[in-house]
Amino acid sequence: MSGERYLFNVFGRIVAIERVEDCWTSYLKGADGKRCKIQLAIPSDLTRGELSQYLYDIYHEQATPTNGDVFEIFQ
Repeated sequence: MSGERYLFNVFGRIVAIERVEDCWTSYLKGADGKRCKIQLAIPSDLTRGELSQYLYDIYHEQATPTNGDVFEIFQ
């Protein structure tokens, strides 16, 4: 698997996740479209279908009444 790219709304923040070879890399995406790499360890054996739940588990303390979920943004 190479070149996979996904966007997620993580409690109101946009997180871009990319797979390069066998590693996941994550970025925080700003309103201006710029990306900032974030230090997030994602197990390499995690599948696309498991990413939303993993992000929820990691960031659940950032949930608010108006931003209470994690979901994939399909483009």
